[in-house]
Amino acid sequence: MGANYGMGMGFIMYVMPIKSEETKPWLLEKHYAKRMPIVRYAFGLYENDTLVGVVTYGPTPTPQVQKHMLGAGWEDKILELNRLCIETKTKNAASFIVGRSLAMLPKPMAVVSYADGGQGHIGYVYQSTNFLYTGAVTAHDDEYIVNGKKTHARTLTSRGITKPKEWAKENNIEIVKAKPKHRYIYFCGNKQQKKQMLELLSYPIINKYPKGESKRYDAGGVVQTQQVMFA
Repeated sequence: MGANYGMGMGFIMYVMPIKSEETKPWLLEKHYAKRMPIVRYAFGLYENDTLVGVVTYGPTPTPQVQKHMLGAGWEDKILELNRLCIETKTKNAASFIVGRSLAMLPKPMAVVSYADGGQGHIGYVYQSTNFLYTGAVTAHDDEYIVNGKKTHARTLTSRGITKPKEWAKENNIEIVKAKPKHRYIYFCGNKQQKKQMLELLSYPIINKYPKGESKRYDAGGVVQTQQVMFA
């Protein structure tokens, strides 16, 4: 897979595959989740050879999605866009990296992603890259206020807290009920492959995208941008 370019007036912005290790400073220091997901494919957004953002794809952690989204035999053809993190003021940079990275994924492939209502996200980046909207999904993972910050249950379990809810009650930690997440689907493939996946899709397609004020976040981490050197 090669780079995918956008150019103009001495400015080059492009997307290319990167190693999952290169995403760690972005996902552990900058992204609000502060944890690494399983990464199968990773892509970097570059501006004039400087890395300014990352997007990652991995297997969806929800067995129900793997089993029922497209039916039997398609489990290994489903990915989740599980992280998107950029550090640039360039307009439409988020939709650029998402759109260009989707084009470089193996085909056929169905990609699911969620806009977290708990973080004030609507999913405008998915709307601008022509994802299908399949409605709001009830989230089952509560969050916890630890040291004044919302902390996901999976973050606590990664720290060795095997029963977050019991731990929270024992330590008077505030539990915040999870808010619904907007679910978006994108099909990667040729015309025939996309038609086949669309016919198999078990979720109803909602033709009207959700709207509202979208909250931008900054987790506070500072990512040292990297320059790529070409031999």
